Amino acid sequence: MLIITQTASETITESIAGYYEKFLALLPRIALGILVIVAGVLIANFLTSIYRKRILKRAEDPLMARFLAQAIKIILVIIAILLALQVAGLSGVATGILTAAGGAAIILGFAFQDIGKNFLAGIILAFNRPFNINDTIKIDNHFGKVKALNFRYAHVKTFDGRDIYIPNSDVLTKPVENYTADGFYRKDFVVGIGYEDDIDAAKQIIVDVLDSNDYIIHDDEDHESFVIEDELAASTVNLRVFFWVDTFDYRKSAAVTQGNIIREVKEALESKGFNLPADIKELKLYGNEEDIPLRVKQDLNDAEKRT
Repeated sequence: MLIITQTASETITESIAGYYEKFLALLPRIALGILVIVAGVLIANFLTSIYRKRILKRAEDPLMARFLAQAIKIILVIIAILLALQVAGLSGVATGILTAAGGAAIILGFAFQDIGKNFLAGIILAFNRPFNINDTIKIDNHFGKVKALNFRYAHVKTFDGRDIYIPNSDVLTKPVENYTADGFYRKDFVVGIGYEDDIDAAKQIIVDVLDSNDYIIHDDEDHESFVIEDELAASTVNLRVFFWVDTFDYRKSAAVTQGNIIREVKEALESKGFNLPADIKELKLYGNEEDIPLRVKQDLNDAEKRT
């Protein structure tokens, strides 16, 4: 009986040689799989490029269209990778990857709860959200125009030039103030007149200014401009002025238009002889304090007349 013994090094060498031969046999299929991945990525980029150029121009909801373009690209790339594994003869690897991905998703879901939460919130917001692209919104203290909606965050451009990236979970769970949902927004400011002035006459002058301004909404009773007595202040009777503006261009409507209205109201009241008093300051002197010496400086013209 012949017994053949084999050293450990020989066993390892033969195993490596066997794996090497298998690798060489699979090498053409692996190369083909790599070509499938490259082709899949190129096709995904090509299709999403066509989608962006043609569909986005006609889309009524650009945010939804961009979100779906990103989703389509990712799905096509994943399909290309799975097909490449099948072509390379690594179907078992593909199955293992899917199985591992399922288990990893559960593990990573606990480890990266914020990322998963923002991703799921992004999917929900893509189909149901309270704003659209270029809408002016406010979330917490972040105020600006919506520029994009991605898988993890919403991109908001503030009016002072800052780019704010708000996590989708915050957008979904926190109150969202949309200033341009219907295109109307009410602005107000206060103007003070003297106690001796005619309140009704001042109110009529202000209403005339509002009615003559083309940038103020004048459509129906829901968007009516009006003036009310707001407060009896220390030195003035304060009138509060209310008017509606078009908010599709919020910066111009809210800031520029309000500034113009305030200037026109001031000039109109002054031209009609109304006083716009400054605040009165009161100085109190108690018994244990010295008097404040005061000197009145007369106008030079009055002095010249006396001489």
